[in-house]
Amino acid sequence: MTLQPGDTTGGERRDPRPLATLDPHGLLVLCRTLFTCTEQREVVRLAMRQVSALGPYRAEAGYLAAADGLSRVPGHDAGTLTIDDAQMTELGEADGSVSLPERSWNRAFGLRAAGGLLGYLVVSAHSGPDEHGHLLLESLVGLTSAALSLTAARASQHDNAGELVRLRAERDTALQQLDTLRSELLRQKTVHEALARVAARGGGEDAITQALYELTGLTALTEDRFGNLRSWAGPDQPDPRPVRSPIHQEEMLRLVAREAGPVRIKARLISLVRPRGDLLGVLALEDPEETADEHTMFALDHAQRMLAQELLHRRELTEVELRLRRQLIDDLLEGTDETSAYARAEALGHDLRRTHHVVVVHWPGNVVDDSFTRAVEQATATTAARTLITRRGDRVVLLTEAGPRDDAVHMALAHQLGTGDGAIGVSTRCDSPAGVPRCYMEALRALEVRQNSRQRSGTTFFDDLGLYRILGPGNDLRELEVFVREWLGRLIDYDAEHDTELVETLSRYFDCGGNYDDAADALTVHRSTLRYRLQRIREISDRDLADVDTRLNLQVATRVWKIILGGRR
Repeated sequence: MTLQPGDTTGGERRDPRPLATLDPHGLLVLCRTLFTCTEQREVVRLAMRQVSALGPYRAEAGYLAAADGLSRVPGHDAGTLTIDDAQMTELGEADGSVSLPERSWNRAFGLRAAGGLLGYLVVSAHSGPDEHGHLLLESLVGLTSAALSLTAARASQHDNAGELVRLRAERDTALQQLDTLRSELLRQKTVHEALARVAARGGGEDAITQALYELTGLTALTEDRFGNLRSWAGPDQPDPRPVRSPIHQEEMLRLVAREAGPVRIKARLISLVRPRGDLLGVLALEDPEETADEHTMFALDHAQRMLAQELLHRRELTEVELRLRRQLIDDLLEGTDETSAYARAEALGHDLRRTHHVVVVHWPGNVVDDSFTRAVEQATATTAARTLITRRGDRVVLLTEAGPRDDAVHMALAHQLGTGDGAIGVSTRCDSPAGVPRCYMEALRALEVRQNSRQRSGTTFFDDLGLYRILGPGNDLRELEVFVREWLGRLIDYDAEHDTELVETLSRYFDCGGNYDDAADALTVHRSTLRYRLQRIREISDRDLADVDTRLNLQVATRVWKIILGGRR
């Protein structure tokens, strides 16, 4: 960037063209230009022209100290607002504000040298500058003051060697400060750009950790609040990782939480990820050689802020999905439109067109809250397919794509909760959303039977209830028909196909208390014929008539077939 001063006229140089931009490099160029000026007014005018390049500021006026007070420096680059010169005198050579309409912030910066006040530079803005803006304005004022001192020394021909050395030192210090500022801004820009690229690519936790490693050269990692590793970027990942005790972990978190920024704990720099005060995790750098500098701390702090937004967004999405899943299963349990149910389930990544089972879990002594629900979900995740889950009173209800096998879910949940006193009821298969309410009632029935049995803990499947399926409230004709078909279906089909009366024979046999003679008389057949029919019944039904439970279920089935279903085949 080049400043091009104009030709001189009447002993006074025309102002150079304004800088296109005024960054730290531009200030270096400006510094060299200021120190080549031979007139104090030219120095002030040049400084006024550069104010707007520092930010949203305006140079309203410039003044030089004279024997009789302050003299305003004329120039077309001054602001359009009227300043009462008396206000400048009232400042008493100190910096301060002046009254300017339509400007919420204004400041008269004193241009000073060792001998006292040299003049003022009056700057205004619609809002006050930040720390960076203050630094740039003060740097410009310092450079202008140094340039004015130099021109004053030249004008008065006081070629004092010591003064020149001091002025050069001031100039060198200002140049060094600007160079340091430029380097720091470049480092910060590198951090911002690297993390911005991660955000633009939709990168998550792993991408942020990798970017931090590349920016600092130190191994970066994230953990959850319990100390479990979630992401690692860098060499020498320990396998297995050392496990910290819960007490040690909580003490470490409390220690870091007391400080505003990253904290060193032994070989680590640790920053807590806690947006809105809620701890979501830990971001850390491995620094055993203690090489971390301000640039490292800046990168760690900004990566922590970005990670906080990522984890907060992820948690909010999880909460929304959980709420939608609970709403879906609640509606399914009550009965809902199938088309809507399919669409809602698909949006949640759940295929309702597959076979499902309803599972009801009750664990006495455990409060049914989110932690208990998560424990149930984790237990079913290790033994069954993807689930929809909700709470109903003191029970947790799941809709699973595959029914749990045997007692596997109960055993997994008992291990997590530390007690096996709970009970689980499992329904029959459900092939459509319309069948979910029925399956829910089946699971409740299975749970109820389990909890009223001698062995109250464990898993009960509705398929295994036998007679208990039709005992109790809530039964309808369909359930009775299902029960009869389960126990007598083969015999009913055989009678229909061969025009026999095996079901009637079995019914009369049970009505007569299993007495062969009474049953043969009731059927008006010979005793040997009855024995033959009973043998055929055993073969066709594949049932053991000597088994007590089998006899009970068959007897109830024949009664339901004859009395309630009217002997329908």
